[in-house]
Amino acid sequence: MTAQAHIQPAPRRARPFEKTQQATPVLLRTLLGRDLAPSRAEFDEVIAALWEGDQPMDDLVDWMVAFGPREARALFEKAVNEGLHAVPDCPEPLRLFIKRLEKRPAWVDFELIEDGARFIHSTGMTAPYVLRDLALMGGYLLSGFNQSLVLTGALNKGASRRVAETGKWWIDCTEVGGLERFGAGFKSTLHVRMVHSLVRRNLASRDEWDESQWGKPLSQVDMVATYLGFCVVMLGGLRKMGVPVTPRESRGVMQLWKYASWLMGVDERWLVDSERDGIVLLHHTLMTQSQPDWTSRELGMALAQEPLERKFGRFESLQRKLAYNKHLSVSRFFLDKQKMAQLGLPEDVSSWYPLLTLGPRFALHAGQRYLPGLRQRQQRTGRKAQLQVLAQMFGESEQDLIRPDASHPGHV
Repeated sequence: MTAQAHIQPAPRRARPFEKTQQATPVLLRTLLGRDLAPSRAEFDEVIAALWEGDQPMDDLVDWMVAFGPREARALFEKAVNEGLHAVPDCPEPLRLFIKRLEKRPAWVDFELIEDGARFIHSTGMTAPYVLRDLALMGGYLLSGFNQSLVLTGALNKGASRRVAETGKWWIDCTEVGGLERFGAGFKSTLHVRMVHSLVRRNLASRDEWDESQWGKPLSQVDMVATYLGFCVVMLGGLRKMGVPVTPRESRGVMQLWKYASWLMGVDERWLVDSERDGIVLLHHTLMTQSQPDWTSRELGMALAQEPLERKFGRFESLQRKLAYNKHLSVSRFFLDKQKMAQLGLPEDVSSWYPLLTLGPRFALHAGQRYLPGLRQRQQRTGRKAQLQVLAQMFGESEQDLIRPDASHPGHV
């Protein structure tokens, strides 16, 4: 825990310790091997992390701004994309930052990571449905997450572009070999990490950011909850959608996102190996989140409309409406009527798409356990579907990641 964390009061967005101590249902407690409720020490550690950002990247961005933003950013991108050998006389802050990331932690298991990536490929569009319509849409109910999106202009920049950029990063990370040193996921993650630090720097300098309410922008807690959405929430949602998950596949997905999140700047003490530990940690991060507010409604409605902007080769109007209704039905499958209303979504939507496809999906994925050829084919066709939808979201635009906004103070 940092010295700053000891003297900072808990941001108002966090619940008091006493309100986090609800009893855990017996069955769930048996499955988890412990109570969901945090101990006092666990609670204090999570609250302290609301005041922590990504110190190594934040320090590097401070250096970049002092060194000369344009030149420093060019050096950063060259070092990330080509390696330190491509940057003669590399400045020491940048050299140390890159060297630290190139020294892969001993716990990284690339064979397991590749198993996780291939499993994600095999899920086809089911994993993106869960991530979009449960993890992202449901995440908007936690208004503490929404403040940085709102203040950086997410409400008027277009949900389609935001979702496409996140999808591009997700695709890069889940490629086989994507997290190797010069893989697309490794490089994309460092790019996004820098942008997050720029956003943190920008928001912290603005009068609109209320630290006493929200803590540090894009804090460690927010980063941890986001990381767990890509693995713990996705795995739970896949099972509910009819995709069986083996223990090996679960460990592979957890390992993939553990390493990707380490590259992203999540402190190693928050990284977990098992779904069980991830469920407990996710519950602890959610106790710091505020109730739904107007941002939940605005962001939810914008995300719901996103499929109506996609580009389809044929029957575009019909395919847009079908995609819109399929995504709404998936959200309704996971969220009750009250939550749909809080997100500004129609309450009378049925879960028609998940219910119609659950049986065939289960049969297909169960059959792969006994037919290796079918499994490999599903991995190929599943990945093709994921790439196709990403292309639909970008349309004619270049498939690129978010760029720093030069209109914001502290940009690089």
